Amino acid sequence: MSKGLSLWFAASSIILLMVTAVSLSHSLWLALLFSILATCNIGWGFIIKAKRNRAEMNQS
Repeated sequence: MSKGLSLWFAASSIILLMVTAVSLSHSLWLALLFSILATCNIGWGFIIKAKRNRAEMNQS
C-alpha cells in the first residue's frame, strides 16, 4: 500500500474515532454510527492492503 493511501486511512480513522468520542456526550445513536463507520474504515484499509499485497505476489 502506498504511503499516501496509508496516511489517508490512518488520518480518516483517527478523525472518525475522535468524532465518536465527542458524540458520546451528545447522542448514543451518533456514537454508534460513527463507531461503526470507524470500524468499517479500518477494515476497508486492511482489505485494500491485502488485495494489493496479493496482486503484487501474483505479478512476481
